Amino acid sequence: MDIKLVRAGAEDAERLWRMQVEAFTEMYERYQDTETSPATEPVDRMAERLRQPFTYYYYIQDVDTAVGAIRVIDRKEPGKPKRISPIFVMPPYRNRGIAQRAISEAERLHGRSDWELDTILQEAGNCHLYEKMGYRRTGKTTAVNDRMTLVFYKKD
Repeated sequence: MDIKLVRAGAEDAERLWRMQVEAFTEMYERYQDTETSPATEPVDRMAERLRQPFTYYYYIQDVDTAVGAIRVIDRKEPGKPKRISPIFVMPPYRNRGIAQRAISEAERLHGRSDWELDTILQEAGNCHLYEKMGYRRTGKTTAVNDRMTLVFYKKD
């Protein structure tokens, strides 16, 4: 697979939202995190983010097929870390190294250092991915409910 990031615009809100809902529905069903799940966000929240001057949404593409998406928050201010929130790969394309390549490309575009993100502690594969990519746990965790805890990461 030849992965590239293609910048999305405000006109892509509904398509990105539909992809996000599909990508996160399985996790939502597992964790029932109604307040935090990307699967339960309204489409207008996606549209709002796409209008933020510091938000960069990219389709993760293999040739001409969107296989996922990544959002980078980059305020381009000294001392303000960049943030990945969220990244997702569509179910048929998972476990092929796509997220790893997308993160590498996002870091190439926005700078290799000073990043942060969070993920679900119970999702060992996600934690392994970020740790393999050089992200380190900060020690901070937040319990969302009795099924799910968020764990926070930084990359200097």
